[in-house]
Amino acid sequence: MPTQPLNVLFLCTGNSARSILAEAILNRDGGGRFRAFSAGSNSTGTVNPWAIHTLDKLGYPAEGYRSKSWDEFAQGPQFDLIFTVCDSAAAETCPVWPGRPVSAHWGIPDPAAVDGSDTEKAAAFLDAFRMLKRRIDLMLALPADSLEDVALREQLHAIGQEADGR
Repeated sequence: MPTQPLNVLFLCTGNSARSILAEAILNRDGGGRFRAFSAGSNSTGTVNPWAIHTLDKLGYPAEGYRSKSWDEFAQGPQFDLIFTVCDSAAAETCPVWPGRPVSAHWGIPDPAAVDGSDTEKAAAFLDAFRMLKRRIDLMLALPADSLEDVALREQLHAIGQEADGR
């Protein structure tokens, strides 16, 4: 087991919803084994209020999050794991990250793109939260410290392809 927490970066285009949710989930549920961060290729500059509402409603820390560009992390910290959580960010040319991070794509539908009633928006954010939580729970169950990078990459990719228990 590493003595230092693993640094994890969740990437999305706007860094206003999915990547923020993932950051919050892993920081709380990771038991100090991980330090999660989030960023966007084209950050909106604001966190979606429904993301904050969802975190608060589910008992997760809901303060201190901000939408930021991935450029902020180009010089570090050194990441161990990088996840794209939206298809747009996965298709973009990412910066070269310091070190040799293992990366995987965990595409999640964009809850911020849902038009409709407050009930429909709340449901979309709750769905995104549940999908991310399930994938993070599966990742936390992996014996990551005993896997080679290639095997870890395959396991994390498989989690991204997982049908979210439905």
